Amino acid sequence: MPLTFDLNAVCGDARAGVIHTDHGDIQTPIFMPVGTAGSVKAVHQQELKDEVKAQIILGNTYHLYLRPGCDILRQAGGLHRFNAWDRPLLTDSGGFQVFSLADNRKIKEEGCTFRSHIDGSKHLFTPENVMDIQRVIGADIMMAFDECAPGDSDHRYAQKSMELTHRWLDRCIARFSETEPLYGHHQALFPIVQGCQYADLRRVSAEYIASKDPEGCAIGGLAVGEPTEKMYEMIEVVNAILPKNRPRYLMGVGTPQNLLEAIERGVDMFDCVMPTRNGRNGLLFTAEGTINIKNKKWETCFEPIYKGYTLAYLHHLIRAEEILGLQICSIVNLRFYLWLVGEARSHIVAGDYATWKAGMVGKLGRRL
Repeated sequence: MPLTFDLNAVCGDARAGVIHTDHGDIQTPIFMPVGTAGSVKAVHQQELKDEVKAQIILGNTYHLYLRPGCDILRQAGGLHRFNAWDRPLLTDSGGFQVFSLADNRKIKEEGCTFRSHIDGSKHLFTPENVMDIQRVIGADIMMAFDECAPGDSDHRYAQKSMELTHRWLDRCIARFSETEPLYGHHQALFPIVQGCQYADLRRVSAEYIASKDPEGCAIGGLAVGEPTEKMYEMIEVVNAILPKNRPRYLMGVGTPQNLLEAIERGVDMFDCVMPTRNGRNGLLFTAEGTINIKNKKWETCFEPIYKGYTLAYLHHLIRAEEILGLQICSIVNLRFYLWLVGEARSHIVAGDYATWKAGMVGKLGRRL
C-alpha cells in the first residue's frame, strides 16, 4: 500500500498525525534515531523497541553503499532483514555525506564523483544510481539525491545549487517510477527543499517540490551553521507552501529546543545524531535540563537515572571509559527524545501545545 498520512489534530501550526507504512504506523511528531551504518550506535534493536520506543530508524545510503555494500544487502533481503529491524526504515540519499565527508568530490550535471573516506576509492553518485541503491537497501522512505550547499553560500551559488537539486529530483522521480521495490513492500520517495538562508529560494523550492505531489516532503540544508532564528524563519516560509496532507521531515535537527520550536511551526519528523553522540560523550538530556555526567558533582549522586542505575554509577562508568556507560547514556537520551515528541503530540491533541512548549523550552536549556 502507498504511504499515507492522517492528520489527527492541529494546535496552531503544530500537527499530530499518523504515517502508515507497510512496516507499521508512525505517530507524529516523531524523532528517528540515526543508524548510520545499519546500527544505532551502542543500542541494540530490542532496546530500541522496548526501552527507547522507537517507531522508525534511519540508515545512511552513503555508508551502507560503501560497506557492507549493495551485493551483501541484496543477498540479505534488504536492511530490514540484515539488521533484524521489522519496523519502518528511512534512508537519506547520501548527498550530505558526499559533500561533507568525501575527499576530492566533484559536482557536475551527471552527479557527484567522490573518494571513499574509508579507503580512498573513487565512486560516482547520480540521481539514478542513488535510487537503485535505496531500492536495494529497501527503506520504507527513500530520499531524493540533492546537493546540500554550504550554509554560508551566497545567493548566486545557493540558487545554482537549488536548480541542480531540482533537475536531479526530476531524474530521481523518473528512475523511481521505472523501477519496483525488491522485497515486496512499498517504498515512498521524499523530495528535499533547498535554498540555504534565502526566503525567495526556499519559496521557489517548496513550490517545485509541492508540484510533484510527493508522498512526503523533506526540508534540507538547515542546522548547518546559520543562526537558529534564521532556521525557524525558513521552516515557516517552507511549511506555508508544502502540502498540509503530507508529512514534513526536517533533516538533521537537532536540540530538544529545536524540535519543540519546529513542531510549533508544522514539522512532523526529525532525526539527529545528537542524543547518541552527546550521550557517548557524557552529556545527558532530561526534562529539567542537561547533565554533564563527567562532572565531579555527580560522583556521589545516587539518584537512579535508568533501570536502577544511578547517576553516581554512570559517572563512574564514563570516567572509567566502560562501554556500558556509552550504552546507558545513549539509551537515556533517546528515551528522552522519544518521550519529548510523545508529550508534544499529547499537548497538540489537548490543544495547549504553545503553553506547554513555552514552559519546556525554559527548562531544557538549563545546565544541572
